[in-house]
Amino acid sequence: MTDLMMLLHVASHVLETELAARLAALGITPRENCVLSRAVGGELTQSELAAACNLDKTTMVVTIDTLEKAGLAERRLSTRDRRARIIAVTDKGAEMVAKTAQIVQDIYDDVLSTLAGREREAFLGALTKLAEGRLSTPAACEKPPRRRAVRAPQLVQ
Repeated sequence: MTDLMMLLHVASHVLETELAARLAALGITPRENCVLSRAVGGELTQSELAAACNLDKTTMVVTIDTLEKAGLAERRLSTRDRRARIIAVTDKGAEMVAKTAQIVQDIYDDVLSTLAGREREAFLGALTKLAEGRLSTPAACEKPPRRRAVRAPQLVQ
């Protein structure tokens, strides 16, 4: 029997680790990059961004704090609702998104290049269908598995 969970876990872990290693050279994590790239050009609240990046509220607050300290994003009042705050990407943040977009695309292209054209299309189509359908919402669970944060690799001195 094929262990679907293990296959998805291994593939996800290896891909996220490669992204973390490559993005670390620019001083950003995959999570921070996800938030920043989703916030570019939009007027999204912290909650909307958290949902778009599949992050819990606490993780989102810490991530936005880090992006603000780095000068990549800032909290601003919304032009649509003066009670709401949005996450705005700074010019420095937009430059970062432009740099990271090519790195992410290169990794994705390299990973997917191992599949022939039709295999690639079928794989992406099937994975999208699963992620947007059957696997889009976690089941209710008394003790759900923790999602571990990926950290930039530490250099040993």
